[in-house]
This record gives sequence, structure tokens and C-alpha cells, in this order.
Amino acid sequence: MLRRLLCWNLVAVVWLACASPAHLFAQEPAPKGEVTKYSFEDSKVFPGTVRDYWVYVPKQYNPEKPACVYVNQDGVQYNAPAVFDELIHKQEMPVTIGVFIMHGRVKALNDQALDRFNRSYEYDGLGDAYARFLLDEILPEVEKKTASDGRPLRLSKSGNDRCIAGASSGAICAFTAAWERPDAFTRVYSSIGTYVGLRGGNVYPTLIRKYEPKPIRIFLQDGSKDLNIYGGDWWMANQEMERSFVFAGYEVNHVWGEGGHDGKHATEVFPDAMRWLWKGWPAPVQAGAGSSQLREILIPGENWKLVAEGYRFTEGPAVNARGEVFYNDVPESKTFRIGTDGSVSVFLNDTKKGDGQAFGPDGRLYAVAGGTEQILAWTPDGKSTVFADGFRGNDLVVRHDGGVYVTHPGWNGSDPSQIWYISPKGEKKVVDKGLRFSNGLTMSPDQSLLYVADSRSHWVYSYQILPDGSLAHKQKYFHLHVPDTADDSGADGMRVDRDGRLYVATRLGLQVCDQAGRVNCIIPTPNGKVSNLCFGGENFDTIYATCGDKVYSRKVKVRGAFGWQPPLKPAAPRL
Repeated sequence: MLRRLLCWNLVAVVWLACASPAHLFAQEPAPKGEVTKYSFEDSKVFPGTVRDYWVYVPKQYNPEKPACVYVNQDGVQYNAPAVFDELIHKQEMPVTIGVFIMHGRVKALNDQALDRFNRSYEYDGLGDAYARFLLDEILPEVEKKTASDGRPLRLSKSGNDRCIAGASSGAICAFTAAWERPDAFTRVYSSIGTYVGLRGGNVYPTLIRKYEPKPIRIFLQDGSKDLNIYGGDWWMANQEMERSFVFAGYEVNHVWGEGGHDGKHATEVFPDAMRWLWKGWPAPVQAGAGSSQLREILIPGENWKLVAEGYRFTEGPAVNARGEVFYNDVPESKTFRIGTDGSVSVFLNDTKKGDGQAFGPDGRLYAVAGGTEQILAWTPDGKSTVFADGFRGNDLVVRHDGGVYVTHPGWNGSDPSQIWYISPKGEKKVVDKGLRFSNGLTMSPDQSLLYVADSRSHWVYSYQILPDGSLAHKQKYFHLHVPDTADDSGADGMRVDRDGRLYVATRLGLQVCDQAGRVNCIIPTPNGKVSNLCFGGENFDTIYATCGDKVYSRKVKVRGAFGWQPPLKPAAPRL
């Protein structure tokens, strides 16, 4: 027995000598950060509101390096300051300043009235308002503060260094901020998220599948006993969100439980969620691969490129048979040309307020001249003749036989919206009325159908083109998505590719529809604006988009179809 004890003691001594101190002794207690409470009542985004917020500053924070940022709705949750103390101490997350914000209230004028509670308005509503509130108001306000020892607070401006989180309505608020501004927030913790029909959040699972993926990493938590009420089923909605993220190739993780609409389970899993959300930092969060429909169009690694900028308002991109693209700066009454080598030059110095335009089979550029209420046809050397007059058009498309369709939107209440047809001989007639604001138009590749955007609705109309140019069988055919911040899609210029897809410039970006009238994809532009587009370049496989004061281009896998070409019959759609 004595010999056995001696042997075990010897083994223990050897193990103690070889083992590292970290395995022998408990780690030193994590340094405690400080939490300070403030109030804010100077919001321009949510005027009249007052709210409290708290700022957590870890002990390890060094003002010489901007800290990572964590933002949480509904104040301090998940025991976050204590969790951050431990994770930062163990180097399982970066040095991070936490900002914990309450929703706003508009105080009543007297004690006989209730405050106006802004929680659902701020949190459940879609759009970029809350992101602007954080980026333009709260975070700059935080940077005016100092730690108790006088350290100035410096926050990283990189979205890769920022995480945003919340529970219930605070969770959809967190996701919306990242969705709208992935340049500002890329990491999201969502617990018992309210992705249901309170203020439109139920559309997210569909939009996630259709949008070009964004650089967002998200961790979802929910329980099977979560709410199932008038607005929807929280448990099912969170699972639908997770499946949409997986479908679109996002980095997504989740923990499902059996709990209800409370914070118990979310607090338990919060440390692991933070470890996962910050894993690999500072390597950037990557965007997903996107749907198969997006992958049929977009080339991996090919993003938007700036072609030119500094304009007042660009419109009317059109391409000739060589692949050169022409576009207008409408207020300046100038037309510019993009050569196949990418160079930009002035083509016309006075377009008579040229707007929509398209090339015809004769090589001339047919353009709406808003200043003279004419359709002008421009030769390659910049000389014009009047093709039609008597109405103020907006956009046009030219058929392979030289016939032209023009939209006359209806610029005021007494000026009804109309669609005109002008024959190759210049004979004109009204072929449709009744749209709210007829705008962009194009034809199917086989030139048997005319598509017309109604900007003040969520529809693109489809008409069958008859031999004499008349239109038949009018339908509200293409169903567009509308942002929550608007009452209409703002549909403007349109083009088709050779496979029959319709590309529509809208408030959300380019909405790509199949021939059956369904939006398959949404491709946003870099500055969030787009009025029109066309396919250009030597192989007609580059999208050129007019985007306010800028013009962008993007090489794609597909090729455009044009009215000046002979009709092309695409394959039948997948129904």
C-alpha cells in the first residue's frame, strides 16, 4: 500500500511540473467594466422622444484604438456587461463598448394623458430610420462621453466591428438595422424575434431569399412556446427566417428551445452566441452565395463599378449595335457616350431636355425631348429630325420595324396618363389610358408583348402587341415589391435579357422578374438609387444603371435583348 501511494505521489509531482498554470489554478478574476446611465432627448429622426441609455466600457479599453461596438435595444439585457467582462478577459471577443438603448417616449403634456410609446414604431417598422437614429444621433452622442477615469470613447466605424442585438421587437429592430446598413452592422443576435405581421416584418423571409446577399452573420434563438397571436406565430416565423438564411447561403446559427416569450433561454445561450458571432474576428463577415436565380445572373466577385459621377440627374441609358451606351443628364440637357473601352465623352450639348431614349433599327437614337414636347431622332453625327410631336413623353421603346411606343405619364391631374404608338411612317395614336403614372416600358425578346411600368403602384402591365401596333389583353402582370417607407414601387426604366427576364428599376433596386410575372431577384445599387438601366458593352453582357448623380456598371452572365434586333423567342418559363 505504501509503495502504491508513493507511486501515485510521484505521478502527481511529475504532472504538476509539466502542467501549465492555466490548468492548475483558476484564472484571475475578469476585470470589471463600468456601466454609466445617460438620457437622450434631441432626436431629429424620432422628434419629441426621450429615452435612457447605458454605456458599458471594458477595463481593457484603450482610447488609442477605436473599440468594437455592441448595440442592444430595450436597455441592458442578457447580463451582457458581466458576459463581456469574461469574454473580453478570455480574448473570446474583442474589446467592445456596449450601448444599451431604451425605446423612445413622447411625454404627455399633463398627468391626465398617456405618453406616446414609440417602441413598436421604432422597433417593428421596416426601413432605415432606426439605423439612421443610431448612426447619426446615438453613437456620435456616445463618443462625446468619457469613462470615469477620463478616457475618451472612440468607436469603430466599420460594420465588421459592430454587433447589434435585441429581444422580441428589439430583435427585428436589430436585424433591420443590419439589413438596411450592412456597412455599419454585420453581426446580429436575435432572441424571440418578432418577424411577424405587426408592421410588415413578415416579408423578411421572402426578401432574404430574393435579395443579393449582404455581409451579415446572425444567431437566432426562440422557443416552441413563444407567442401565437393576432400578428402571427413567432416560433414558426423564426424557423422560417433561419431556413431563408440557409437557402440564401448566409452564415446563420440558431438554438431552439421549449421556452416562451421571455429572456431566460436567450440569456443562457448569450455567451455562446457572442463567441460564435465574433469568431474569426477581425476577418470580415462574408455575404452568402444567393439563390440559384441570382447565380444565373451574377458573376462571383464582379460587383458594381462607378462609371462616372457629378451629374444632376441621369436617365435614358440606351445601347447601339456596337455596344456603346448613351445616357442623359436631364436637367443639364446633355447626352453622354460610354465607349466600349469604358471612356466617357459628351455626345450632345443640347438635347432639348432629353429623357428616355432608345436606338432604332436605322442606327438613330430616338429620344424624348421634354423641353420641346417632341420625339427626336439623332444621327450618329449628332443631327436631329422630328419624328413626332404634340405630347410630352417620358420613356420610349423602338421596335425592329421602326415603330415606337412612348409613355405620357400624366404630369398633373388634368393630364391623363397615356401610351402612344407612332408607326414607322410617323402616324401616331393613343393605344392605352388609365394607368396612374405610366413610366418605363420595354418589349419581350420576341416583341409580342409590351411591358409598361406604373410608377405609382406595385404593378408592371403586360399587353399583347397587335399587327397594327394596337394593344390588347391588358393585365396587371408583374407584381413588384414595395418598401415599407413608400406607397408604391417607383418603377421606372425597364429592360429584358435574351432569356426573357424583365429588369425593373425600383425604389428597392433592380427587381428581376421571370416571364410569369414574379420577382425572382432584387439587386440593389451602391448608392440606393436607380432610375433606369440597359445592357451594353461589346457582348451586351454588362448592366449600366443610371443612379441619380452617378452611373454604375456591372458585368453579368446574361445578355440583353433589344428592340432594334430581330425578334428572339426565349425558352418557356418555369411555371
